[in-house]
Amino acid sequence: MDANERALLIRQYRDGYRAVMAALEGITDEELDRSDGGGWTPRQIAHHLADSEMMSAIRIRRLLAEPKPVLYGYDEKGFAERLTRDRPIAPSLEAMHWARETCAQLLDRMGEEEWRIVGTHTESGRYGTEDWLRIYAAHCHDHAAQISRARGKS
Repeated sequence: MDANERALLIRQYRDGYRAVMAALEGITDEELDRSDGGGWTPRQIAHHLADSEMMSAIRIRRLLAEPKPVLYGYDEKGFAERLTRDRPIAPSLEAMHWARETCAQLLDRMGEEEWRIVGTHTESGRYGTEDWLRIYAAHCHDHAAQISRARGKS
């Protein structure tokens, strides 16, 4: 990954929270619990984003701080299905926002050597800082599109 691609992905990463909030703008209680035809509901997505972004925050920190980082998977589907219920989404959206912001601060300060760091993911094997950026740059945007589909706005 060259510096230009990395800069584009970091911009996309920074824009993720805004994309989710735009997709949720004006959402009704009824829409929060409507799926896009078999997928997660906007409520589940909001809580998933908090869970996932908190996990991602730990992953990038482990990559940057540990000599042989091991990154652990988790049951995303189980979290989304069992931890959501009727919980309000505002605290999860705030958790997602600040997890992303603290990670963006790290990304802005990483040097070339740190972009070459590689660890091991317990489910997918080799996993480096560039892999992390590729995954999480798109993550919020993908789920914002899913929210829009569930609301019939795509």
